[in-house]
Amino acid sequence: MKFASSLLDFFLPRFCASCNTKLPPDEHIVCNNCFSKIKRADEDRINAEFTKKFAHDKIISSFTSLFIFEKDKELQSIIHELKYGGKFGIGKYLGEIIARELNQQIRDWRIDLIVPVPLHHLKRAERGYNQSDFLAKGISSVLKIPVKSRIVKRVRFTSTQTELTLVQRKENVRNAFALRGKPKLNGQNILLLDDVITTGATTSECAKVLVDNGAKKVYACSVAIAE
Repeated sequence: MKFASSLLDFFLPRFCASCNTKLPPDEHIVCNNCFSKIKRADEDRINAEFTKKFAHDKIISSFTSLFIFEKDKELQSIIHELKYGGKFGIGKYLGEIIARELNQQIRDWRIDLIVPVPLHHLKRAERGYNQSDFLAKGISSVLKIPVKSRIVKRVRFTSTQTELTLVQRKENVRNAFALRGKPKLNGQNILLLDDVITTGATTSECAKVLVDNGAKKVYACSVAIAE
């Protein structure tokens, strides 16, 4: 098996999604060196971010994330490749890591459905996919929780949030989401998933649609949190 893997790597070499160096047979998607440099989000940071981003609105019941998003660092390169490089395997890989490392917390929430935060159909058509769908598939493959990627739709095309203030971000995404059809959400605990959560405005607005349509509780999860 090891020989076959080495032979395959010889003809079809794999490269780290961050530093682009050739991966040895025992490393997958991201090299060990780059992975070790990604900053983790500890419990104190998660609690502080929940208080800052979600506690006031009382829509998101709880929140978790695995990493801290740092500009021009390893994780930014990895997520960029996932979102714009068509490297779907990165999404599944990150989702599997979330599921393994945050397993107990997610199980304690008694999640019934995983819902990826949707893209507007124009943005999805331009990109060809929603990166959060692949994150959800990774989590689902480990925890065996069903994914429903078409429950919520983005009905309004919104400008990029990058340069906006918190108030502007909230206004930018106001009424940007709607329920698709009439799914039965009564009594359901939902894990709302995105790649990076910054102010939480998009997550909260999406969660509001789920809560307003009968979801029991909505929990937020992301690969990373950003300032």
